[in-house]
Amino acid sequence: MELSFGQILQLIVWAVFVNNFILAQFLGICPFLGVSKKTESAVGMSLAVIFVMTVAAAVTWLLNQYVLVPLGLVFLKTILFILVIAALVQFVEMVIKKMSPALFQALGIFLPLITTNCAVLGAALLAIQKDFSFFTTLIYAFASSLGFGLVMVLFAGIRERMDTTIETPAGMRGLPVTLVAAGILSLAFLGFAGLVKM
Repeated sequence: MELSFGQILQLIVWAVFVNNFILAQFLGICPFLGVSKKTESAVGMSLAVIFVMTVAAAVTWLLNQYVLVPLGLVFLKTILFILVIAALVQFVEMVIKKMSPALFQALGIFLPLITTNCAVLGAALLAIQKDFSFFTTLIYAFASSLGFGLVMVLFAGIRERMDTTIETPAGMRGLPVTLVAAGILSLAFLGFAGLVKM
């Protein structure tokens, strides 16, 4: 499915704001709640997800088009896609550990969890399901990962602000107030719902 320039812009707005992986599709909730305590960690996780999601979508699209479909092995796509994502995450983990040990420590267990981040697998599977071309798949995966990163960083800022300025009742501290804030952020993004139809 080839898209015009205007349709590509619509796809970007749709993937980032209207059909956001975290707030609209509820994919990638684990890192969303786990890594969004500090903005620095959220930015690092977002950059890692942007890289992994974009490259994984490209590699999986190529594998699907040129290996699985011609050989009639489409039923293996989920397993193969998970293996590709796991290999990419290992690569990203080695690079971050070498380039920024502090960020590697801050991300902790959540960096290997990108392997099982359903948003990364979801982007690869949805691009194939929607019959996107290779270029459109790259745009879609990159825009979706930007939306993921945007929400991660926004939510990290909200959580830091809540920790420093709001006196939370004892029964609402921790996860309850975090989920309420996530719901309010989701409602804010719901305002984009009528902006673009895909």
